[in-house]
Amino acid sequence: MTKTKRIGILTAGGDSPGLNAAIRGVGKTALGFYGMEIIGFRDGFRGLVTNRRLRLDGSVLAGILTVGGTILGTSRDKPHRMKIDGRARDMTAVIVNNYKKYGLSALVCLGGGGTQKNALRLTEAGLNVISLPKTIDNDVAMTDSSIGFATALDIATEAIDRLHSTAHSHHRIVVAEIMGHRAGWLALGAGIAGGADVILIPEIPYHVDKIVEAIRRRSRHGTNFSIVAVAEGAMSVEDARAFVAAENRKEKARNPRERNDAKLELAAIEARHAGNTLRLAKQLEELTHLESRVTILGYVQRGGTPSPADRLLATRLGSACADLIHENVFGVMVASRGNGTEPVPLVKVAGKRKTVPPNHSWVETARRVGTCLGD
Repeated sequence: MTKTKRIGILTAGGDSPGLNAAIRGVGKTALGFYGMEIIGFRDGFRGLVTNRRLRLDGSVLAGILTVGGTILGTSRDKPHRMKIDGRARDMTAVIVNNYKKYGLSALVCLGGGGTQKNALRLTEAGLNVISLPKTIDNDVAMTDSSIGFATALDIATEAIDRLHSTAHSHHRIVVAEIMGHRAGWLALGAGIAGGADVILIPEIPYHVDKIVEAIRRRSRHGTNFSIVAVAEGAMSVEDARAFVAAENRKEKARNPRERNDAKLELAAIEARHAGNTLRLAKQLEELTHLESRVTILGYVQRGGTPSPADRLLATRLGSACADLIHENVFGVMVASRGNGTEPVPLVKVAGKRKTVPPNHSWVETARRVGTCLGD
């Protein structure tokens, strides 16, 4: 008699629209199509350590497709560096023991770049792990798209649409800060779709004078307002040079002291960068003599009902995940490929980031329609 497979599933990292749709996609395929059992672990990897779990049956999965966030809860805890009783401890062995104690055949991890690294660590510890890519930044490597990006793109675009009214009415510069620390997919996509006049992303360091020139050119042509879409991680050329130099020093450090000095320098640059959007708006106001206003979209981009595109993507990836578990394919991330899916080894995903290439079609499109990218 074949033993029924029991799957564990958790969501880790930041919340994202479509997580519940992915849980449902895995769960309904595993339960209804393959006759497996599903256990959900609460609050990411911590739930697997502290025995916080619930059985995911049909009644639990019913009605969650359109619900934002995650019914399992989430956290940014790392298996190898988890705070227990006030100090960081390596809980990998505890997770391995609990995996065996609960009789799991596989563990499904839904998350972004950090979760992919943690999934690889658990794979290397001997567990059968499969991951799904989730992040509104769309920066998980080796997948066409990540769960949550489509919804966030809709929200950010709608915000820019609405900002046009006040910018036009008051002859203002409106600077909209959009999420994206290291990748500019969201700001670039929303900026193009929303008709922003200036788009600033981390991959293309900007010159303030180039932005000012673009705004003045609009004024000379009788348009006394501008929309600036800026990713939170966008940097001026000067700051970007300092950041890259510090990162290079960290990589080339010959001893712990040099490495620590470089880390402190990077932290100082990051601290200076906090509030950069407000400083940029003030600079533009002073140099153009146009009133400026800042809108920081923040976590609103991660909340609410997932879009149909995200529900479809999450369901496809979740169902494909259950297929792979049935086929005993582990140590992979389920990637989106066109209208299909593809299992990609975690070693090819972990520690990598999908950033916007300088010659990407979205970048070229923005330039051709006259959008200033700050360079």
